[in-house]
Amino acid sequence: MRAILTVFAKEFRENLRERRTLFTALLLGPLLGPLLFAGGLSLRLERGAEEGERPLALAVAHAERAPELLAFLRQYGVAVTPVDYDARQARAAVRAQRYSRVLLVPADFASHLAAGGPAPLELYADSSEIAAAGDAARLHALFGQYAGLLARLRIAARGIDPLVLSPLAVQQIDVSTPATRSVLILGTLSYLVLLTTLMGGMYLAIDATAGERERGSLEPLLTVPVRREYLIYGKILATCAYMALSLTLTVTAFAVMLRFAGLERFGMSVNFGPRVALTLILCCLPLVPLGAALMTIVAAYTRSYREAQTWLGLVLLVPTLPLAFAGVLGLRAHLALMAVPSLSQHFLIMSLLRDEPLPAAFLAMSVGGTLALGALLIAVAGGLYRREALLG
Repeated sequence: MRAILTVFAKEFRENLRERRTLFTALLLGPLLGPLLFAGGLSLRLERGAEEGERPLALAVAHAERAPELLAFLRQYGVAVTPVDYDARQARAAVRAQRYSRVLLVPADFASHLAAGGPAPLELYADSSEIAAAGDAARLHALFGQYAGLLARLRIAARGIDPLVLSPLAVQQIDVSTPATRSVLILGTLSYLVLLTTLMGGMYLAIDATAGERERGSLEPLLTVPVRREYLIYGKILATCAYMALSLTLTVTAFAVMLRFAGLERFGMSVNFGPRVALTLILCCLPLVPLGAALMTIVAAYTRSYREAQTWLGLVLLVPTLPLAFAGVLGLRAHLALMAVPSLSQHFLIMSLLRDEPLPAAFLAMSVGGTLALGALLIAVAGGLYRREALLG
């Protein structure tokens, strides 16, 4: 243990002298990531609020054929612009982005409406315009309201109670809380926490083997009267220290910056106080030795610092892959999945943000499974340091 701690102290001090590396690992990622996340979240919320309040713009060709429909749309804040287009011109206007949407009222609109049949309308829009998706949904909802109004009037004109059209009265009861609703937009927080944690120790993991080999100091290092695996254990311990420091800084930055995101204006609240932040750090700490050992093993097979950087850039994606699968497949936490490292930490983080209790069995499975795999990888790293091929 004394040899391991000696190597740890040496590596920790030497990494402190690398100011550029220190800035990237402990300042750029842990502080810039939460800042960009909180800033982007606030901007997204502000933009969503503005989209909900601003009037809808709609160009209408042959507006004189549907005066009641246009009066209804204007009543709900739609800014109608009359245009003189045919179908080809309407399509061209949308493609040229002169108008986001063009509504063309056919000549037989009034006759179909008077006959009690479906009255045709042609709405030209570009579905690839993501920014206009919210406005399109609002416009379709207004068309649906107008269609429902006409249907009730037709039923009433025939002496039938309009309630006949509503055989079911479904009352939707929202049981969500402000904390659980906030998770809808905080789902990527766990990804950023895990990524910045790994970045905190990446450069030290590279230096443990590839850096020493490139500087020509690896062979003299292996001649010291200490068991070789103790040397790599000390380096892994130093890597763990920087990863834990990066994790703490990242979580602290999130806890501070999310207070200014303004979620309260939209019926949400961020459950990220000091107690939650501390619990989150403790839940993610078991992943630190696993990540440090994994990066050290990969770096041991590289021949230069640059090659190690390339490979470890890909390795950083490995712990985040289970998170991507969880999002695509809609996975929910259960005992078997809690044995998967990084995925179990994601589930624990989401439970903390939702202000839900952490089941003891889930917590034990997450910590035990992650630490067990981490211990295995540390042992593998120690075995690699005993190989003579490491010098090659």
